[in-house]
This record gives sequence, structure tokens and C-alpha cells, in this order.
Amino acid sequence: MDPFAIVPLFITVVFVIVFVTIASSIVAGLLEWSRNNSLPIQELPARVVTKRAETRGRSYQHSHGRVSTFYFATFELKGGDRSEFSISGPEYGLLAEGDEGTLTYQGTRYHGFQRRV
Repeated sequence: MDPFAIVPLFITVVFVIVFVTIASSIVAGLLEWSRNNSLPIQELPARVVTKRAETRGRSYQHSHGRVSTFYFATFELKGGDRSEFSISGPEYGLLAEGDEGTLTYQGTRYHGFQRRV
């Protein structure tokens, strides 16, 4: 068997794997979006338990890389349930661990946090 005969098959298999991975990510995102839209917006008393930042990407010593920072906050509701939400950088900077107030969310979608004065 010619060793180069397997190359088209290999390329096809890799293409199918990449396509299925991308398609499944899109479908999962659409399902989560749809599920969030079907749920009511909740406004509940909560406390900021912790917050974290996650940096993804690369930067190189002498060139510009692409680096993104994603911010998250974990809130504890009255019953002890905890939920982590992705939040914006400015919102991240305004929150402090231990803050108490009203958390507004819809499923996994964060809408805001109003600190109690």
C-alpha cells in the first residue's frame, strides 16, 4: 500500500473531528442561551463569597501576544447555594468579598449585583 494513500483519509478524519467539535460547541451555547431565556429573572439576597480572574492566551517576550482576562464572582444565596457568574472587569473591580446585597440573574446569565448600604 502506498504510504501517501492514507494522507487524504487522515486529513478527512481531522476535518470531521474539528467540524464536530465546533458544531457541538455552537449547539451547547445555543441550548444554554435558550434555556436562560426561558427562565425568569431572579432577584435574591446574596453575599459575594469569592472572586477570581482567569487569563488565557500567550504573550511573548519581544512581541505582542493575544491575552484575555475573564472575571468571575461566586455568590452565596440565603439557603447556602452558591453560583459562579462571569462578570465584566469594571464590575469585578467594584465587588469585594463579603459584600451583601441583591443578586439579579437569569439561569446562568448574570444581570447585576446591588450592594446593600
